[in-house]
Amino acid sequence: MDVTLHLAQDPEADALLGRSPLAALTGMLLDQQVPMEWAFKGPRTIADRLGVAAGGDLDAHDIAALDPEAFAALLSEKPAVHRYPGSMAKRIQQLCQYLVEHYDGDAEAVWRGVGSGAELLKRLQELPGFGKQKAQIFLALLGKQLGVTPTGWREAAGAYGEATSFRSVADITGPESLAKVRAHKQELKAAAKASRG
Repeated sequence: MDVTLHLAQDPEADALLGRSPLAALTGMLLDQQVPMEWAFKGPRTIADRLGVAAGGDLDAHDIAALDPEAFAALLSEKPAVHRYPGSMAKRIQQLCQYLVEHYDGDAEAVWRGVGSGAELLKRLQELPGFGKQKAQIFLALLGKQLGVTPTGWREAAGAYGEATSFRSVADITGPESLAKVRAHKQELKAAAKASRG
């Protein structure tokens, strides 16, 4: 995996996301209840705090083996990696433990060689912290920006797989598309609020 992503809108953070399957999965896991850029900058912040050298990578074995309290403290340092650093630290460790147990710590093995979009969606939904929507968004990101296009991937990704949509992080390629995705999310929130009111 070696592509240029623009999810964090920060060159170093985006470089890590573009070369590290684990960083991309971790960013997706963090992408809830915080701005998208903040979520996807998280893996770089974690790498820095773990002492990972520039050009290095996160390691699922290392993260899974860390003392949970120490890892939570690492995410809680100012600026915190997430609005809820303690619970997200736990989720990241659960994700890494799952990857160690099922994929020998190799995050890319989740999608490497997978035969169909349906199978890939199933694998993503099995990851701790990945419900159907998060799995579909990540599947769309894999297909649209990371060249992972098993048969039927767009269908498996649902509306997020549509070629010309601006629904999610899968569609962000720079500041202009980020603004379109943000506008789409605000429209959805306004519609949901109106239907409740």
